[in-house]
Order: sequence, then structure tokens, then C-alpha cells
Amino acid sequence: MWQSYLNGLLVAAGLIVALGAQNAFVLAQSLRREHHLPVAALCVLCDALLVAAGVFGLATLLAQNPVLLGGARWGGAAFLLWYGVKALRRALNPQALSEATKAGPRSRRAVLLTALAVTLLNPHVYLDTVLLIGSLGAQQSVPGAYALGAASASLLWFFTLALGAAWLAPWLARPTTWRLLDLSVALMMFAVAGQLITD
Repeated sequence: MWQSYLNGLLVAAGLIVALGAQNAFVLAQSLRREHHLPVAALCVLCDALLVAAGVFGLATLLAQNPVLLGGARWGGAAFLLWYGVKALRRALNPQALSEATKAGPRSRRAVLLTALAVTLLNPHVYLDTVLLIGSLGAQQSVPGAYALGAASASLLWFFTLALGAAWLAPWLARPTTWRLLDLSVALMMFAVAGQLITD
């Protein structure tokens, strides 16, 4: 049981820690101190539900349907390339995150709906969370423990991000930091898209 739990924790941690749209949104909300804890909780809930769906059946369904799998593969590759280009553009013209904090406050509902869109409209979340994490979890000796481990990684990461943002704020307010982060994101996105295309 513990081996399955640890496998889920490590696999999910390796995938969710990479900077992406969802993490950047949580970080921005945390730096603004604008409904950051409900946003983190929503991200954890979505991850837990998607992992459970993947582990307990959806990954198998997708893996058995070549048309759906091909669509997920090419759609995911296209999204990653697009997102990589966006990150590269940001790296060439970096903006300090502190400038984003100058916007006026938004309602909790508006922030949570945006968080939901950033989470669920990203095809990469389905490739990573449902397909990759889910298909690995379906092969574990204790799939439920694996799903719990993956959900634990999400819980630890998003609440660490939400609560630790104030401490990171001075470092993240530097344009050079964001240039390096965005360059890293672009390289990672291009690498994963390349793997999807060549595999």
C-alpha cells in the first residue's frame, strides 16, 4: 500500500511542480492575497477528481480508443507548442508580477471561475493527470493508495504555493526571475511536445 502511495506522490509531484498556467494563476492570486486559499483548494479538488477518473477507468478507455488517444496526443502537442511560444515571448519581454497586483480586487466567484477555466480548459491537464498519472495508477497493486498519494502531492504543492507566495514575493518581483522561469517553461513545453510528437 505504501509503495503505491509513494509512487502516486512522486509521479504527481514531478508533473505538477512544473510551472504552467495553473501554477502561475495560483501564484498570482497568492501574491495579490485575493481568494488564494479557495483557489488552491479548487485546484486540489480538480486534481483529485481527475486522478481518480484516470486511475479508475478513463485512462483505460482512452488507451483503448486510438482516435481519442490520437486526438489527445496531437491536441496536447499543439497546446504545448502554443504555450511554449507564449512563454518564450514573455521571456523576451518580461513583466514583473508585482505589476499585475495593481489591478482592482475581483469577487471570489470570478476568481474561482477563472481558476476552473485555467485548470479544466488546458488539454495538458488531461494528458498528465488523467492519462499519464491515471494509466500508471491503474497498474499499481493498490490503485486507491496511488490516487491518494497523487492527491496528497497536489494538496502539498498548491497550499505551499498559496501560503509561501508572500515569502517569495521580493524574488518574484524581479523581471530577470520571470525571464528565467519563462525560458525554462518554454524549453519544458517544447521538450514534452517533442516527446508527444515523436512517440
